[in-house]
Amino acid sequence: MKKTTGTDRSITQSWRPATQAVRGGTWRSEHGETSEALFLTSGYTYDDAATVAARFAGDEQGMTYSRLQNPTVAMLEERIALMEGAQACRAQASGMAAMTAALLCQLSAGDHCVAARAAFGSCRWLVDNLLPRFGIETTVVDSADNAAWEAAIRPNTKVFFFESPANPTLDIVDLDYVCGLATAHGITSVVDNAFCSPALQRPMEFGADVVAYSATKLMDGQGRVLAGAVCGSEEFINDSLLPFQRNTGPNCAPFNAWVVLKGLETLSLRAHKHSENALKLGQFMEERIAAAGGTMMHPGLASHPSYALAQKQMDACGPIFSFTVDGRPQAHAILDALKLIDISNNIGDARSLMCHPASTTHAGMSAEAREEMGVSEGMLRINVGLEDVQDLIEDMDQALKAAGL
Repeated sequence: MKKTTGTDRSITQSWRPATQAVRGGTWRSEHGETSEALFLTSGYTYDDAATVAARFAGDEQGMTYSRLQNPTVAMLEERIALMEGAQACRAQASGMAAMTAALLCQLSAGDHCVAARAAFGSCRWLVDNLLPRFGIETTVVDSADNAAWEAAIRPNTKVFFFESPANPTLDIVDLDYVCGLATAHGITSVVDNAFCSPALQRPMEFGADVVAYSATKLMDGQGRVLAGAVCGSEEFINDSLLPFQRNTGPNCAPFNAWVVLKGLETLSLRAHKHSENALKLGQFMEERIAAAGGTMMHPGLASHPSYALAQKQMDACGPIFSFTVDGRPQAHAILDALKLIDISNNIGDARSLMCHPASTTHAGMSAEAREEMGVSEGMLRINVGLEDVQDLIEDMDQALKAAGL
């Protein structure tokens, strides 16, 4: 294959994000294809023994095995790194593979990790169950409380780990402050940016060291494949992440990488339209939910406690928001009354999807842990899709009425 200007960093780094999303990292074979080629191969052949020895020694560029490199996956990695403003990226098999690898590649027994209290259920499982199993100490804090981060630091603290916005409470972390605090103490900040993608928020611009993704979400955007990504400095990716990934194997499949490459081409358009629809639906619902004693959790609404911070950090507030009603029976009644919006626990999809976190994404946690996080029995989380927003408003209107709201 020949590399085009899509992988010439001197050129691509000057491109704006929307251009990078379409052309960044492009390689072309001798056939000159316009769409990225899909390389479904596990291994590679070599012209001679010296060549393969040089590649395995790291003295010569080239593919050796698709657990380490694959042309299609490499294109995805280069493109995401460009969009994120990172020096390097490694694609992963899923979002949780990305979160797990980003933590375990740098934490050892005796280290300490400070994590956000509000997080996706599986991310909290990593913090509450997996890391302690390997002798890694953990502390969870209210991520919106700047003082709590500083108070949690110990001499052995190595990592800050958090989502912003958080899933499903939509807590917003002050990226400037928390990432700056981490830097000042020699701590690595790891930010899960799946709710936004680099189309809406770029944590490295605020000092984040590592940014991790479920590319399953907005990057694919159409509910087709599982994929993840970890972005960081070349030193972190090559010296910390790569040895872990090489020997444990949480790699992204070439086909999945190709699908995500196609998704990235429309990411900016979709992410901003999602955000526009979500804001309009949130505005329609806000007064009604408040009148019923519920709470809207949408960072794009002025009523959100971190509205000003969200406006500073995010280009738009994304497709997802949550709200509360009077307990599980009423929440389930709303779900059961939906006619257009699907009941599903996925997010970032072109279709509007809604779920009850306490009985789905956070069902594996104890009731006490959910209460600590702010995931109540009456909480519902919605991913607002790309349908006509008036149809979504009408469906939500009739579902709320059917549930007595």
